[in-house]
Amino acid sequence: PGDKELEPLKYAKVAMAASVSRRKVEGCILGVTSLLSHCLGKGENVALVLRNVGVLLIEGRRVQMKFYYDFLETLSGKENLAKAVFKVPQLLDMLVSRVAPVASLSCSGRVILFP
Repeated sequence: PGDKELEPLKYAKVAMAASVSRRKVEGCILGVTSLLSHCLGKGENVALVLRNVGVLLIEGRRVQMKFYYDFLETLSGKENLAKAVFKVPQLLDMLVSRVAPVASLSCSGRVILFP
């Protein structure tokens, strides 16, 4: 239920937005996905830092997204985010500081960091 069709990534659009060549974008994306796949296949803990968004942390079978507070604040507005955190304090577990060491987010304290 709810099957979704994947759309191919539009490398040209990404290249234009980043002001680099399509070839460079494709090489970077394929390189990161290949290395990520290799690390996960070996059972390594992985942290993928998504600039201005947060950190995707993968440890074994546990996948967790930690968002930067200012990113969520931009999406929802400062007042709405404060109200949401007040009503649902567990949301604080989904927040991370931009200055927090990424390894501190891991249960083991050891991750392979993808910038």
